[in-house]
Amino acid sequence: MQTALAPQYLGTPDGEAAEAILRKCVHCGFCTATCPTYQLLGDELDGPRGRIYLMKQVLEGATPTRTTQQHLDRCLTCRNCETTCPSGVQYGHLIDIGRKIVDAQVERPLAERAARWLLKEGLTSPLFKPAMALGQLARPLLPALLKDKVPGAAHPRAKVWPRQEHARKVLMLAGCVQPTMMPNINAATARVLDAAGIQTLVADKAGCCGALRSHLGDQAGGLADMRRNIDAWWPLVDAGTVEAIVMNASGCGVAVKDYGHALAHDPAYADKARRIGELTRDLSELLPEIVAALKPRMPTAVAGKLAFHPPCTLQHGQQLRGGVEAGLRELGFEVAVATNESHLCCGSAGTYSVLQPELSHQLRDRKLMNLAELQPSAIVSANIGCIGHLQSGTSVPVKHWIEALDEALAGPTAK
Repeated sequence: MQTALAPQYLGTPDGEAAEAILRKCVHCGFCTATCPTYQLLGDELDGPRGRIYLMKQVLEGATPTRTTQQHLDRCLTCRNCETTCPSGVQYGHLIDIGRKIVDAQVERPLAERAARWLLKEGLTSPLFKPAMALGQLARPLLPALLKDKVPGAAHPRAKVWPRQEHARKVLMLAGCVQPTMMPNINAATARVLDAAGIQTLVADKAGCCGALRSHLGDQAGGLADMRRNIDAWWPLVDAGTVEAIVMNASGCGVAVKDYGHALAHDPAYADKARRIGELTRDLSELLPEIVAALKPRMPTAVAGKLAFHPPCTLQHGQQLRGGVEAGLRELGFEVAVATNESHLCCGSAGTYSVLQPELSHQLRDRKLMNLAELQPSAIVSANIGCIGHLQSGTSVPVKHWIEALDEALAGPTAK
């Protein structure tokens, strides 16, 4: 797609990056077939090709409007279009640039600005944990939209952390909301890796991966989060203490793997960020090598059928498909993936379910309908956002796949 950048974008990092991405687009429209919002709304401007045209116009000097902003806002950043695109258009990077440029020119309504500020500051604040505890106490009295976001009581084994030392060590990002909302995911990860002879370390000063602030328009805050994590991890990485940085939230994984791109123009952090990205592994990427160690400890038969929902950040953002199912099956689980629309987003998409609840719930219900056809005893996924969002619409238990594996290793008392 031929692009003539406006003078204010010529020679800038964002302008050059956007132009390179735009020039790959041949506007074939294959992306519209797999775009969740286009499927729901049928509007060209709510599909990747239409949004690309909108961003191209702004980069060429057109003045963006509130309508432009809303079309970009409605994008889930699921990156399904990248999987579909025959030309390799890096839409995820382009939408980040487009949103930043549009938000700089179009002021949001006060209520919207307040909601975004509360999300980016509240979810990453030390006060989030006590606030969530109060929310759990008052959960029966909360309106439906808030009740959906407040999980029930923590898993009874959420504080059970292995203490054994191992020669093999990995770092794990605890995350910003996961330790409070679903702490058993981290504990189960440490227990399963311990069973495979791998010790899990957590750097206390590491926190949000940076995606939350970045996706809410606070690029500077997002980059600051990334630098803080790099500083927290670097002593262990530089000393060769850890062999990998493990992510059990695929949304964080896709962000941390992209640190090298995000900080490419920061001379103090560019090399470190690239190294951190290279060391980062989704938890599922460890499955092939730990299956052999875990097999002797597994029960002879694992009861129940699992329906696996592959998050967009896993299958499209990280381009990892089939690994979870293959590993779990080898360990004796019966695992199935929806035969219809398994590639489509569930509607969670970070804070999207709060900012775009109507579209988000439509996608959730559509996803649950397809998963229900499998008649599972439980639904498993690989990202906290997807897990919480899906659980808000079904009575079928929804959990992280590592929790299902941890329960099988520990026996009936772990449930």
